[in-house]
Amino acid sequence: MSIAFFFPGQGSQYVGMAREFYENFSEARDVFSKADEALRFSISGMCFSGPEEDLNKTINTQPAVLTASVACLEVLRRAGGPVPFAVAGHSLGEYTALVAAGSLLFEDAVQLVRKRGQYMQEAVPLGAGGMAAVVGLSGEAVREVCRKASAAGIVEAVNLNCPGQVVVAGDNEGLKAAGLLAKEAGAKRFIPLPVSAPFHSSLMRPAGEKLAKDLDKISIADPAISVVANVNADFVRTGQEVMNSLVRQVYSPVRWEESVRLLISSGVTIIIEVGPGKVLSGLVKKISRETVVCNIEDGASLEKVLALIREVS
Repeated sequence: MSIAFFFPGQGSQYVGMAREFYENFSEARDVFSKADEALRFSISGMCFSGPEEDLNKTINTQPAVLTASVACLEVLRRAGGPVPFAVAGHSLGEYTALVAAGSLLFEDAVQLVRKRGQYMQEAVPLGAGGMAAVVGLSGEAVREVCRKASAAGIVEAVNLNCPGQVVVAGDNEGLKAAGLLAKEAGAKRFIPLPVSAPFHSSLMRPAGEKLAKDLDKISIADPAISVVANVNADFVRTGQEVMNSLVRQVYSPVRWEESVRLLISSGVTIIIEVGPGKVLSGLVKKISRETVVCNIEDGASLEKVLALIREVS
């Protein structure tokens, strides 16, 4: 039995996330207290009470999801949860994975991702670009659509999530052209996403350059647990590799399907999604039907995870 922890990214947030753990576990309260102190405002209040409009702003979403996920992780540890063979996170979730692996201090990570959200929002004027999910085409087919659509504007395949689900990002002209070409190529759906910028596209390079200066100011340790990086779907083993991957991650595709397949080929048989929602659990099920998948975000899901671990141990 080999276990991996996965940590969710932006889009998994909801008002009330991790509140049950906050009310019942001192470990969760400590995490939220550290976040409030590091950020100098009540991210805990925003997580528990909203308003949803504020929680969904990128600059707030990123530290909120990170904090809620680390709170869930600490509760799982307190409850005697397993030590994972490896960890991974989708986009923003990679920061949580690095906290879990001892590479980043939580207080550093929560400040970093707030700046990351700010830089990503500033990189492209609001309303000038976005993202869309392409359903029903392979990654290669979507890349070909983007190549053709680039005559109209910038558009790139940026989230290679699972078979038949690829997210593209770019400026408005590129996205419009890609939508038409994707349908011509046989896509089942081309769904604009409710995000405020073309994340993980080359348009985000200025954000990566700003983030590099902040990363250079903090201590990044070699991971104590294996971490799979989004940018190359491979393990990062040193603090320098971690730093380089986090800079590139801002403006590079998230190679999620490849990351999952790497872990499965490395012997992982159980994946636990730690944090709000079940987005990653759903993606894993589309990648591998043999892998056992579960999540932890509240008391009921915690009990299920602990029961599963007892059963297979």
